[in-house]
Amino acid sequence: MRKILGTSEFRLARVAMLVSAVAVTVTGCGLASDHTSAPPGSGGPVPGIRLEAVEHKLDQLQNWARPRADRFAIPLRALQAYGYATVVLAKAQPNCHLGWTTLAGIARVESNHARFGGASIAADGSVRPVIRGVALDGTGGNAVIVDPSATARTGKTVSARAMGPFQFIPDTWARWGIRADADYSIIAAALESGKPVPAKSLSGSPDNIDDAAVAAGRYLCAAGGDLATATGWRQAILAYNQSSVYVDQVRAAASRYDA
Repeated sequence: MRKILGTSEFRLARVAMLVSAVAVTVTGCGLASDHTSAPPGSGGPVPGIRLEAVEHKLDQLQNWARPRADRFAIPLRALQAYGYATVVLAKAQPNCHLGWTTLAGIARVESNHARFGGASIAADGSVRPVIRGVALDGTGGNAVIVDPSATARTGKTVSARAMGPFQFIPDTWARWGIRADADYSIIAAALESGKPVPAKSLSGSPDNIDDAAVAAGRYLCAAGGDLATATGWRQAILAYNQSSVYVDQVRAAASRYDA
């Protein structure tokens, strides 16, 4: 795994029981797929929207999202989240070149666009029932990852579980989580600094698809740099899950959305 800022904070664990059901270990993954494979297409530009001091920002993307939702069988509300995150990252980190198709590809593999286990997305972006992965306790080929907050709260070791439609583990969310409906100046400052948001109230929720999409974009751009390059895109996806099989699955899903 490519690490940027520490030993484990770039580890996003995948739910072993999800759509593609690939067992991934920290060291047991082959990384032999073609490093020169082109990244998936971006799906075309997302229309520019007003980000500053505007309520219901995602509503501006309904006309863009609706035909794509019908064409690709993606929930409209999910597509709005992917599009919004793409616009935010394009403005705050233009050299990243994050495409909405990459976010959609990851969400397809991780949670079937927030539909795993009968979940659905509310108007405010919250996903219910919440989506949780298996306990990351080393069984079944999974990594061993501890949930530090839950461990401190209970006084005993608690294994982490990946959370939400983009399957963040608790430590990674604490590092990269951000409220998508925060003032854009706050979001931009956090993206530029690469540091956690200054207040917990601004960290958002991994169970909100808007927050999770922006946080995932933030994470991917930090991990891969320029996602328009084959190397950058691959590094970003491997940072999300250290498996060549996973990289291929995300690429395949994202490429379908570029059709």
